[in-house]
Amino acid sequence: MAIDQSFLDELTARSDIVDVVSRYVSLKKSGSNYFGLCPFHNEKSPSFSVSQDKQIFHCFGCGVGGGVISFIMRAEGLEFYDAVSFLAKQNGMTVPENNYDKKTSKSRERLLALMKDTARFYYSELWKPENINVQQYFAKRGLTRKTMNRFGLGFAPNSFFATMDAMKEKGYTQDELLACGLVAKSEKGNLYDKFRNRVMFPIFDLRGNVIAFGGRVMDDSKPKYLNSPETAIFHKSRNLFAIEKARKTTNDYFILAEGYMDVIALHQAGFDSAVASLGTALTEEQARLIARYTKNIIISYDADNAGQMAAQRAIDILKKSGLNVRVLRIPNAKDPDQFIKEKGSDAFRRLIEQSSDDIAYKINNIASKFDLEEDQDRISFLKEAAYILALIDSDIEREIYTTRVANMAKISPQSMTVEVKNALQKRNQSLKKEKRREVRSVTQNAQPKDKSFKYENITSARSEEGILSVIFGDNTLVSYLNGKISPDDFTSPILKAFFIHALELYNNNKNITIPAFEGHFEPEALSLLTTITSRPVPAMREKALDDYINKIKSCKLKQSDSTTDPLLALAKAKKEKKFWR
Repeated sequence: MAIDQSFLDELTARSDIVDVVSRYVSLKKSGSNYFGLCPFHNEKSPSFSVSQDKQIFHCFGCGVGGGVISFIMRAEGLEFYDAVSFLAKQNGMTVPENNYDKKTSKSRERLLALMKDTARFYYSELWKPENINVQQYFAKRGLTRKTMNRFGLGFAPNSFFATMDAMKEKGYTQDELLACGLVAKSEKGNLYDKFRNRVMFPIFDLRGNVIAFGGRVMDDSKPKYLNSPETAIFHKSRNLFAIEKARKTTNDYFILAEGYMDVIALHQAGFDSAVASLGTALTEEQARLIARYTKNIIISYDADNAGQMAAQRAIDILKKSGLNVRVLRIPNAKDPDQFIKEKGSDAFRRLIEQSSDDIAYKINNIASKFDLEEDQDRISFLKEAAYILALIDSDIEREIYTTRVANMAKISPQSMTVEVKNALQKRNQSLKKEKRREVRSVTQNAQPKDKSFKYENITSARSEEGILSVIFGDNTLVSYLNGKISPDDFTSPILKAFFIHALELYNNNKNITIPAFEGHFEPEALSLLTTITSRPVPAMREKALDDYINKIKSCKLKQSDSTTDPLLALAKAKKEKKFWR
């Protein structure tokens, strides 16, 4: 625990969860709770619940949940301490340094300082007279000195030790250099600079801290592009290149580009809402990060096949976050950077105005595969297009695109409507079958959504969940459990950890609540705990506890018998075919 619990108690008491969540989600009261559309996954009917009494949130759709700090961590993409600081600032409070784990704080501050000093080192190397060829590389790419300074571009010398030596002179240790991913270790255990002879692109977080680097090699070395590894201060899936600049835009849209140079060229040309993922395919977390600042996203990937395939994947991820997606088609150019150089900013702005929405883009992609003057190709096109149209939920939108597709293939809209209706029926049948499979799969439904918490003994784990649900509903019943069950009786490690912390809170005269678990467990664990404690509590609670305890003891006895009785063990082994051919 990094921050004193008494401070967290006061902070959460001042931060009413309904008020906080309402800044991100439109909530309506229904009964004792508030409901709205979940901000963490795409949905059309509200399944996101906020309880003012319990000071928790829980989505019955995607399963996320927790207290007010957990909500801010997810909504703002922050680590625990940063989320606490965020809420504290809003409430006019200061996180007490004497209560904060100064070693952890100092370590994070040191790593951020190291990255900042490294960025300055790379910047200074770029502008040395002997590196004129590197300066010319950026100049040939059309970048001005102002743009290069704004993005903090730099150069990593062609040396195995230059960066390491420079940072050691500033007092940083080898362990800190390793922790930031600035150096790597050879098979013999020797350290060397990870980035060598590369133009460097600093990656900033939302607060303007340098948290990572991307580097493009200046010779024929491999890999051509190299990014910082995951570190304590850098998580690829949660960050975007230039997000700290794009979030200040006055545009009502973001542009999602493929590479760093595309983003920089777009910003220089006046399109200051451009961002890019960090050397990997777009993630759902990155899509949610974009959705915090805009509802409209324009995909501007390379015009080659790889770029277009990446755009197809990105569409589905962005749509899940509730974004309105449009896609640019760049004629006779490989990427936005090249197009702007050849045609200028105004021409690119016209492309944005003419960009296709995601459905039109998919239909045009399908059409490009066929010769619509040939009958067989037209039939194949119409069947593929019907499948896409069947995925549209809005009847009006589906009818508009159905007519468009019919016109493209020169058939009557009525004929195409029949084809789409057939595709829609097949889709609905598939959805029904999927739901039936989910209902039949009781075992699967009993498992936590997060596979890392998988229960080895579901029967026992369900009773362990039951105990947690009851004591959360009535803290006084912890004393009823005294002498009847212990944490060692729990089969699930995560449920055991929850139970231990609940006992600690009770023994210290603290309330057993979700907010009291924040800071002790990761958000994913808190989501599981919130799901468990959101279930109705039985009316006859002592009897329910006795039933849960008996079931846990019974499972434990069966497990013990199967491992101690040689005949049972042999029978079990034979059944599982462990020793039999």
